[in-house]
Amino acid sequence: MLKISSIDTQVERRVVLEGKLVGPWVAELRKYWETAARGIEIPIVVDLRNVTFISQEGEDLLSLLMNEGAKFSCQGVLTKYLLKRLERQCGRNKYS
Repeated sequence: MLKISSIDTQVERRVVLEGKLVGPWVAELRKYWETAARGIEIPIVVDLRNVTFISQEGEDLLSLLMNEGAKFSCQGVLTKYLLKRLERQCGRNKYS
């Protein structure tokens, strides 16, 4: 199960994920991203603080989002490590 919600402010759109980023939920996040990112000029921050598991499919999608300009917020050693690894692959610094 993955819950996707967003919080809009004047300075950012925060996409909050809660649960597991696996299987059909990866496709749901991809659809959500396409809608959320369309025509927006403020940064989009993907909040991974409440994600409990990320599959390889999920990692691939996060890499794609990173390449499309997403920033990330996370906590936990494993998630921070994952984002650092994806940053190196993408050549970017997008998480805080």
